[in-house]
Amino acid sequence: MPHILIVEDETIIRSALRRLLERNQYQVSEAGSVQEAQERFSIATFDLIVSDLRLPGAPGTELIKLGQGKPVLIMTSYASLRSAVDSMKMGAVDYIAKPFDHDEMLQAVARILRDRPSTPAPTAPAETRPGTAKATADKPAAAAANGEIGIIGSCAPMQELYVKIRKVAPTDSNVLIQGESGTGKELVARALHNLSRRAKAPMISVNCAAIPETLIESELFGHEKGAFTGASAGRAGLVEAADGGTLFLDEIGELPLEAQARLLRVLQEGEIRRVGSVQSQKVDVRLIAATHRDLKNLAKAGQFREDLYYRLHVIALKLPALRERGPDVNEIASAFLARQSARIGRDDLHFSSEAEQAIRHYSWPGNVRELENAVERAVILSESPEISAELLGIDIELADLEDDDLLDSLPGMAGGGSNASHEPTEDLSLEDYFQHFVLEHQDHMTETELARKLGVSRKCLWERRQRLGIPRRKSNATSDN
Repeated sequence: MPHILIVEDETIIRSALRRLLERNQYQVSEAGSVQEAQERFSIATFDLIVSDLRLPGAPGTELIKLGQGKPVLIMTSYASLRSAVDSMKMGAVDYIAKPFDHDEMLQAVARILRDRPSTPAPTAPAETRPGTAKATADKPAAAAANGEIGIIGSCAPMQELYVKIRKVAPTDSNVLIQGESGTGKELVARALHNLSRRAKAPMISVNCAAIPETLIESELFGHEKGAFTGASAGRAGLVEAADGGTLFLDEIGELPLEAQARLLRVLQEGEIRRVGSVQSQKVDVRLIAATHRDLKNLAKAGQFREDLYYRLHVIALKLPALRERGPDVNEIASAFLARQSARIGRDDLHFSSEAEQAIRHYSWPGNVRELENAVERAVILSESPEISAELLGIDIELADLEDDDLLDSLPGMAGGGSNASHEPTEDLSLEDYFQHFVLEHQDHMTETELARKLGVSRKCLWERRQRLGIPRRKSNATSDN
């Protein structure tokens, strides 16, 4: 059993992390400072050291030297992210930004221990949320059928994606990952990194939408002392930190035009220039970008550099939405259920047949992220072993019916009466009909009456309004509270 040392001065965080690791079959010791760790333990005997960066007395990076070659995982807040990158240059094996998701921590720990052949490690879950800037990953046994890819799912579109990943990963070509929000674009980027010759080097992940526009250039490319107000010392950027490894830019469509110009130079010349500097320096970085936006149309509108678009679009990988993955959705839901059940120490939870059917037929506009949140909420609220569709928050009046059957049951459609003043055509889709009916009647119907006529709940009506972009009339909203 791997033995892990946690060094963290905040008792609540330290205790929570210890319990998390112990539940996942790790042996754990803990200390509140580097000095306490030295006094109580022989640091070099641990398989892994997980330490906060900022500690009373000596910083967590001191453990890199004291560990005598044992891997050190640094935890840091986003505010001190630059220091975390510096710690990797000092020898830390990885860093993770706080507050971290439990699964992100388990993945980081499992990956680090997996890379040490003498220490087998438990497998961490496959699906995770994309974060602001982190470098964590794993290859879960749950995805054994997909080998080293490490993503749950075996539908035809995903199998095609796995083939492309295996072909593209060994190259240094730039990759653009496209797909809706919540589909797991960072998992694809991680698979590309893990299967590349750069796997032992850092993968630096940056969510371009999460960093203020005024700071994005400094964060990516670094700055010199005095380059701007508050720049009291020079800093390396995240591109420089990824030298020799992979830079993953999530939501690249949100990158300001000035930063796009600097990024283009990195791709064309393989060099960067810090903000405020007149000198350039060479970097060897493979770029993987991701977006849910249409970059080609953004380029035509002048909101994205066309030359950068074509540089990024060497290899394009498209991730299918969850609703397009058929039975994969139930497989992923089961994996989430197993993970959440283990987290709260229950092994008797299971989905009802109605819940499984609802999971399969619901459209999941928020994709994998929405599914994960729904399962987590249901597990927390469940008072019996069986999890119902209601607990998942899925409106099965729509989720468990095929479109044709549902259309027949709606007013104004075939077999459903004729309440609308302008009856839609027979080839109108379900969503077209929904939008038509709501816009036609919302001026003289309350939300409750609209929902009743459509045969759905008010919650489902609200969710579909949000997804289709149909605002409520003010008079309607105020008269039906």
